[in-house]
Amino acid sequence: MRTPPLKRKTKKVVNYPPAIFLMGPTASGKSSITMEIAKHLSVEIVSVDSAQVYRHMDIGTAKPSAKTLAAVPHHLINLIEPHERYSAAQFRDDALVAMREITERGKIPLLVGGTMLYFRALLEGLSELPPADIGVRMAIDTKAEESGWPEMHKELQQLDPAIAMRIQPNDSQRIQRALEIYYLTNKPMSELLKKPRYVYLPYRVSSIALIPDDRDVLHQRIAHRFEEMLELGLISEVRAVRDKFGLEAETPSMRCVGYRQAWMYLDNEISLTEMREMGLAATRQLAKRQLTWLRSMKGFKEFNCFAENLPQLILEYLQENESMSVAHSKSGPQKHTG
Repeated sequence: MRTPPLKRKTKKVVNYPPAIFLMGPTASGKSSITMEIAKHLSVEIVSVDSAQVYRHMDIGTAKPSAKTLAAVPHHLINLIEPHERYSAAQFRDDALVAMREITERGKIPLLVGGTMLYFRALLEGLSELPPADIGVRMAIDTKAEESGWPEMHKELQQLDPAIAMRIQPNDSQRIQRALEIYYLTNKPMSELLKKPRYVYLPYRVSSIALIPDDRDVLHQRIAHRFEEMLELGLISEVRAVRDKFGLEAETPSMRCVGYRQAWMYLDNEISLTEMREMGLAATRQLAKRQLTWLRSMKGFKEFNCFAENLPQLILEYLQENESMSVAHSKSGPQKHTG
């Protein structure tokens, strides 16, 4: 009697929907590329920007114009007031909801921004850290008022030297969080961060990174944009938000690049010239950190953000990528050359 052949187990293929991640440093041209993609593919945009979540902070965060917001649906912009807090964990939850809803409408989620921690939260997950505790934070703040944040940093060095090495002595927000975690768990944050993270991202992601091939040109763009922000009324915006919400210099929203320097100018700590210089330096440092984050990440397609035919190259890549089906194209399959 012949033995029937064994049936091979076939691996179940899950047909996940597509998503696009567009990453890059400040002033790399993400906004213009986004609108070019939106002309050719049926997308809705999800902002990946830790500053654009704040309402009333439009100039210094380079939010899309009203015309742009009306042309293409945008998500995760203007979520909270300037006195409120927002975390990477909140972003991950909000982004997954937005992506699901966009997909259900038959469109592609296009996630755009320069907050690399948020991208990493989606791609690699987050460590299981305890949520904020108001009582513990108040106790830390009270102690800091008496001894100063540099002393609190010294305490952190004793409790969690590995994390303390990565935090500046005047970075009150991060010192507070690291101490809070230790007080709540009796374990150093550095130890908790080593635990494996659970990642669930049910999408076929096409990740694009805009990388400058010339730092000097990027710095010129940064300088031009910062001057433009000043002309549009950045200082007045900071004054209005500060007065309306009774903010303090260490409020997270006022720690954003440009806002911190404008605050110092309004407090007569620095001159207008110094504010310009410090604002530019801080923005250049931000771009450097963003590029450092990008270099540590994997799985993206790199494009020179100064390439003359950049929109064409990116569209060609997306439309040849198997994740971007013809069904999502606004005008059917297209072939770009050059």
